[in-house]
Amino acid sequence: MIRMESLEQLESQLLDIQRWEKEQKDVMFWEKLGRIPFMLLDRITPKIVREKIGSALNEVGGFIQTGGKHLIRERAVLDVLAQTAGSPSVYGDEEDNRDGEGEEASGSGLTLEQAARLPLAIMDSAADTIAAKRVKFAAAQGAAAGTGGLFTMAVDIPLVLGQSLKVLQEMALCYGYDPNEERERIFIVKCLQFASADIVGKKAILDELGEFDDQDGSEQVISQLQGWREVVQSYTDSFGMKKLFQLIPIAGIVFGSISNRGTIRDVAEAGKMLYKKRRIRHRLRSMKPSED
Repeated sequence: MIRMESLEQLESQLLDIQRWEKEQKDVMFWEKLGRIPFMLLDRITPKIVREKIGSALNEVGGFIQTGGKHLIRERAVLDVLAQTAGSPSVYGDEEDNRDGEGEEASGSGLTLEQAARLPLAIMDSAADTIAAKRVKFAAAQGAAAGTGGLFTMAVDIPLVLGQSLKVLQEMALCYGYDPNEERERIFIVKCLQFASADIVGKKAILDELGEFDDQDGSEQVISQLQGWREVVQSYTDSFGMKKLFQLIPIAGIVFGSISNRGTIRDVAEAGKMLYKKRRIRHRLRSMKPSED
């Protein structure tokens, strides 16, 4: 039977996450200079390509309301969690399978509610496994996009945005949160914004997300999300120097691969750490003695 974390272990891991938060650095000066090409992108890109980008970004905007085509199936992630845990005996005592929760017809039978009760070590391992696959896929996608220079790079931006939204949903599921809920999709978009923000923006987002699980705090975060285009613009601009050399056909294969791999790696790391922090804080609250 797998043992859950003690209070001391949870507090120690929370400190590790807080140290990670402090290590987040500002965008380097040369990266800010690298954003300049994107100021000219609309002028030098044919209208049909601009329209295609705009259409893709509109789909990303709809993610908050409905999830759209970017929503993923949770079963694959739950199966990874179950395999990591050594299913089927991971759930512990028989009472954990009450109300028929362990009688799913397909896959591992692990439910999202059960996933939320798994030890953090299993959640972390599953998140790392999934992130590694996403990063590898992003590298291949970036290499393919680098073959055509400017035009394929323009199309690559919404594709990377879509991959980012998907890996963040997978991180949510790894820690027992449901991206089918609109509230969680708002948290996901804030994670996306965090991954591309400068140091001032990161601090502000961390302050917002620190109160996300409080009712008032959640409403405050929703009100501060002033439209998805603000998030998309900062995320697109953050490519900066990473994408600059992808403008060169053929040579862009190498730079496109490196850029996309780094982008998805950063997004996955942000999602993992921020969702893990929420899960730790939830468990710490549940360990506190009730005040009767």
